[in-house]
Amino acid sequence: MQWYFDFISPYAYLQFKRLEALGLLGELRPTPILFAGILSHWGQRGPAEIPPKRLFTYRHVSWLARSLGVPFKMPEGHPFNPLKLLRLAIYGSVEMKLVARLFDFVWRDGFVPDNAAAFTVLLQELDMADAEEGMNRPQVKAALRSNTERAIAAGVFGVPTIALGTHLFWGQDATHMALDFLRDPGAFAATDRIIEALPVSAARPAS
Repeated sequence: MQWYFDFISPYAYLQFKRLEALGLLGELRPTPILFAGILSHWGQRGPAEIPPKRLFTYRHVSWLARSLGVPFKMPEGHPFNPLKLLRLAIYGSVEMKLVARLFDFVWRDGFVPDNAAAFTVLLQELDMADAEEGMNRPQVKAALRSNTERAIAAGVFGVPTIALGTHLFWGQDATHMALDFLRDPGAFAATDRIIEALPVSAARPAS
């Protein structure tokens, strides 16, 4: 299962915890991407960029975390710039243990990567004191761009997204849908044919 994510997304954090609880992290191929790049490509606004949706989103993820029994703390500010975390994950070869710790840094401990003191302590804990230089290497930045471009080419429009072949499952609430598809892809075939042939009956005029 290819898993596209950005640390900026609380839903990605919650899906990660669900997959961990289900014992499925070993089957994931985690792929960090820049959510802002996805939004720009598709001409979308992020949930936190729409004031009423921002409020609902924070209430929803807080409730959802309580419902799932997942430790959760809103970070110092949101949205924040996730580039340091994304590049650090890539510099660290996107190891699952590192991905888990970086998610916890934000959504369990409540820090943002621009908190220099907290980020320094994190690097010391990870024994990655040299990472500040390493994660800014051109090849690391290029890898993140490439990940994001490949995600867009695959049709990814949000995070988190699970990709099973050409089938995409967006959002933490699609977790069990993806697992059902993995068990029995044929059960989706008839519905997929109807959806793929469904015509567009009306469209909003271009602004």
